[in-house]
Amino acid sequence: MDYSTLKNLQTSEFEKAADGYRAASDMASAAMDALEQRIAAKMQSSLSGKAVDAALRQLREMAKDFHYTHVECGVLSTSLNALAVDLRAARKKLDAAVADAEGDKLTVEKDGSVTYPAGGDQYQGKTPPGGTVNGVTDATAKALHRQAAHIHPNPHYAQALACADRIATALEEATEADERWAPKLLRLKADDDLTVSAADWTDAKKDTGSAREGAGHYLDGIKDPPKHGSPKDNAEWWKHLSGDERDAYISLHPAGIGAMNGLPADVRDEANRTVLAETRGQYELKLAALRKEEPPEFESIGARGDMKYSQKWLDWHHEKERLEGKLKGMRDIQGRLDRTGESGLPAAYILGFDPDGEDNGRVIIANGNPDTAHHTAIYVPGTNTTLETIGENADHSDLGRGDRLWEQSHRLAPGKDISTITWFDYDAPDDLSEATSDGYAAKGSPRLQQFLEGNRTAHEYATGNSGHTTVIGHSYGSTLIGDTAKVANWKETGVPADDILVAGSPGMQAAHASDLGIDPDHMWAMGGGSDDLLVRYGGVAAGLGGSGVIPTDRIFGGHILESDAGGHSAFWDEGSISLKNQAAIITGRHDVATHE
Repeated sequence: MDYSTLKNLQTSEFEKAADGYRAASDMASAAMDALEQRIAAKMQSSLSGKAVDAALRQLREMAKDFHYTHVECGVLSTSLNALAVDLRAARKKLDAAVADAEGDKLTVEKDGSVTYPAGGDQYQGKTPPGGTVNGVTDATAKALHRQAAHIHPNPHYAQALACADRIATALEEATEADERWAPKLLRLKADDDLTVSAADWTDAKKDTGSAREGAGHYLDGIKDPPKHGSPKDNAEWWKHLSGDERDAYISLHPAGIGAMNGLPADVRDEANRTVLAETRGQYELKLAALRKEEPPEFESIGARGDMKYSQKWLDWHHEKERLEGKLKGMRDIQGRLDRTGESGLPAAYILGFDPDGEDNGRVIIANGNPDTAHHTAIYVPGTNTTLETIGENADHSDLGRGDRLWEQSHRLAPGKDISTITWFDYDAPDDLSEATSDGYAAKGSPRLQQFLEGNRTAHEYATGNSGHTTVIGHSYGSTLIGDTAKVANWKETGVPADDILVAGSPGMQAAHASDLGIDPDHMWAMGGGSDDLLVRYGGVAAGLGGSGVIPTDRIFGGHILESDAGGHSAFWDEGSISLKNQAAIITGRHDVATHE
């Protein structure tokens, strides 16, 4: 970039363009919300048939278009603001150098060189003449300039060299910013069609990474999020950011913002939807490429030519199954987003998503906004939960259980806002043999405690009160809740929940409800028949119950709720007594809960 260009540059033009793209991003986000949460939701709640299904498919495709527009325009807006910051810094250096030159009676020429007048003591009978110098940016060249200035008879020469070098540095920094951002901005183009493909989302993720690399100076000007901060620290940090600063962090750090406890649910949801869409596109492309590269399944061994599976094929097959499983889980998450309005289901909020967390993947998804809900339930699943299985078997899946809990609670407390959260953010045991160890629960308990604290913090910031929260644990999930509550009790912080309810618990690492730091009158348990008996008393044998006591034992000290669950997975069957009793606790209607 030359002197004239930088001197006349109006960085406000880039900021105006950034505002325009931000407005387009916000418009696209509002349109997506309208399509998904109002139009499609209303259609699903009141209409049915092939024509409706076809219309819903088209609406969802249109919502994808708006989502992609929202993400890419957000990246563009942040990129333009970052470019403006870089160029403004260079322009500020240039203006300061020019002002100093003029103050010293020097003349800055059109090419950025500096002309100095004659002056100084006479040398060989003459006044040292004036002249023109060009600035340099190289360290060695600057050192030579300083040496020359030191011995030059004209004192204006040293002043001119210093100003010229400062001008050259400003021009170099502006050129570097221009050359850094030009290719990044040129990359931000969409295909000329209305289909948002896996390749488009993968490209969007690359665009975000590229912009993040270039926006260092811009982000340096924004207060960093607290390192290892509490949910309240996170909430305070977010509260004091400007709108542009918040947009920048969502655009450039969606995974980090989506995982930050204490932030508003709608902010985390926006960030995590981007991560979900980009990750799904990336995995779909990986799987498509992998399927084209299948190696020979068998290889011959020994002199007789016996055949065995080739290791290359086994590795290929394992990776294919891994990608297929992860994509299945992502489709199930998207499926829940698409079911908004069905059977009255409210909007869904993705509060956490990591496809490879602890290898099994992680997801936190809410029915309804927990920040504003009167009653919130946080359901913690147990053994053999993975991203692949989170939505398996529809109504009987962990996601489906969250839906049933919301529907039943909504019936019991009409007019109240309800939120039910499926919290799978820990490494669950893969099978019953692993579930005999408390290690998985001990490792996951800090994550659950942080989420519970974040849930309460976000609710307090949104409403001024903490609302009513129930934590529900199924099977090994109850062991995790026990470890979380027990540690919170030791630390005298307390578990941030009003009620704890466990179903099919093999033990909570506590001999009595009071060991969990919760009033025993707010501790609830239910058991089932058949294989549920094996799980619960198998937990006793494995040592998961404190002193051999599990929550469905009267000596534990909590309430034992009536349950008609015929097995370990039947506590959420539609119309069941066990489901109704869970809803009674969730909504604070303890008076209608029936006891064993």
